[in-house]
Amino acid sequence: MSWLALPDLLLVLSLGAALGFFGGLFGIGGGIIAVPLFIIGFGMDQALAQGTALVLMVPNLLIGWWRYNQHHKLPWLAVAAIGITATVTTWLTAKLAVRLDQDILHWIFNLFILAVGLRMLLLRKNPSANSNNSDQPRTATMPIVGVLGGTSMGLLGMGGGLVATPMLTTVFKHTQTTAQALSLALVAPSSVMALSTYANAHRVHWELGLPLAFGGLFTVSAGVAIAHYLPEKALRRSFAAVMIIAAFWLILQSLHTH
Repeated sequence: MSWLALPDLLLVLSLGAALGFFGGLFGIGGGIIAVPLFIIGFGMDQALAQGTALVLMVPNLLIGWWRYNQHHKLPWLAVAAIGITATVTTWLTAKLAVRLDQDILHWIFNLFILAVGLRMLLLRKNPSANSNNSDQPRTATMPIVGVLGGTSMGLLGMGGGLVATPMLTTVFKHTQTTAQALSLALVAPSSVMALSTYANAHRVHWELGLPLAFGGLFTVSAGVAIAHYLPEKALRRSFAAVMIIAAFWLILQSLHTH
């Protein structure tokens, strides 16, 4: 690997710090912000952008999983069921993603982040606010969530939590706390599998990804702390607007190149 010169390294560390901060602020992880940035700003193809974003995501997800597990103990069978199915599915779909036509993969990603942005913009209330929701994970339902979340992690290099958390709160009626803990049990191990698969296919820009990840480690907590003081509705709409703008920008870029 040819490492960056000092001025470039400082710039990338600052960028990583910004991505970490906004990932913590929006509570959604840096990958969904980083991938469009890598495509638009660095000219990466879709698979390379996704693989490089995983370098940024993996340490934050592992730390988040460890910290969350200290305060929210879940039955190990439920954790194993969602984690193993997600990791296996991630491995299979990541192998597909690195071989898939880049234009097709690009359009799948574009439509995914557009759907995420529109859903967050139109969401009226937190479904987990229903007092009838349960804190007891049902092990038998976990593989369903694991397969769907793992598909997103492998194919797009991110989004497992975006798929799993709403599904756990709305379909399976878990509380937000339980849903977030289970989502971390899904995305933390599957992100490691995804990064390994993308790296084996030489779809990771390590020289850029490692300093980005290092810079982000120092700012994620600050973003999370500030998020608690901001109005949830305004924060959600701000993030939705960013996703919708990014999606349209990427779509226009795709149309222009053809």
